[in-house]
Amino acid sequence: MKHVSILIPDGHTSLVNIAGTHQILNQMNGLAPMPVFDVQLVGLSKEARQDTGLFTVYPDCTIEDVKKTDLIIIPAIHNEQKEGIERNRRFIPWITDHYNNGAELASFCIGAYLLAATGLLKGKKCATHWAHANNFRQMYPDVDLVDDRIMTAEDGIYTSGGAYSYLNLLLYLIEKNAGREAAIMASKMFMIDIDKESQSPFIIFEGQKDHGDKQVMEAQKIIEGSYSDKMTVDDIADEVALSRRSLERRFKKATTNTVVEYIQRVKVEAAKKQLESGQTSVSEVMYDVGYADAKAFRNVFRKMTGITPFEYRKKFNSTALV
Repeated sequence: MKHVSILIPDGHTSLVNIAGTHQILNQMNGLAPMPVFDVQLVGLSKEARQDTGLFTVYPDCTIEDVKKTDLIIIPAIHNEQKEGIERNRRFIPWITDHYNNGAELASFCIGAYLLAATGLLKGKKCATHWAHANNFRQMYPDVDLVDDRIMTAEDGIYTSGGAYSYLNLLLYLIEKNAGREAAIMASKMFMIDIDKESQSPFIIFEGQKDHGDKQVMEAQKIIEGSYSDKMTVDDIADEVALSRRSLERRFKKATTNTVVEYIQRVKVEAAKKQLESGQTSVSEVMYDVGYADAKAFRNVFRKMTGITPFEYRKKFNSTALV
């Protein structure tokens, strides 16, 4: 059997991650020919009271009691990130030691912050909630954050994207340890989409505005205020009194996007809002956000969201025209 340690962090923790994982893995034991997972709740103490005051979790054991484990699961921690890490710092050497002794690691959503604090994600791909992408990159620039991914798997370290995408990582871990048939059974029983690979359709692009570069900020305002117009990088550079080369270099450093990518993201975000809220056709939306070529619009939209404008409209607008 695979010994699974579900961490019970101190503070405000995702009880959904904890209870859902505990239920699903234990229920799979009853469906498999032989039990697959030996699941324990592991804390820093024998009682973990949530900061909300609503719940208390009683771990099965503390980290000092666990001499050997095969898989450590880190749930989302909802405290301010640096505070959450500091309050749970005692987990860090314990996680590192067990990984070096052969244990695998899995973080759910913003549990990735605590995992990254171990240094074990350096140079590796990582997923987390898309809304935390900018902050995560600032805190851990040496981690390869892939904010559009539902999950990652590399060198025995697994991460999942935002919120309930942890369920897709659970299916992956079930398949890895109990086989494809078991994963399909779990997918059916818990009604989890086994084919979901990207959180791109759910991302809300708000731009990166906390960089402190005033001229880049001005360029962002120009783009966001004129997304329906045809604009070039040279035009924007002239407006903010920078050379094109300087603008592109500073823009990329400040926002992690090139100027062209930022323009595309702003246009696509505007298109998404129109597709969600109105009866406007896809063609009308395309023109409204400054595209004249249907193929180019479709390609850029799909690149940003993972689906076509028609598919997005069908998915998020229940009153859409046929």
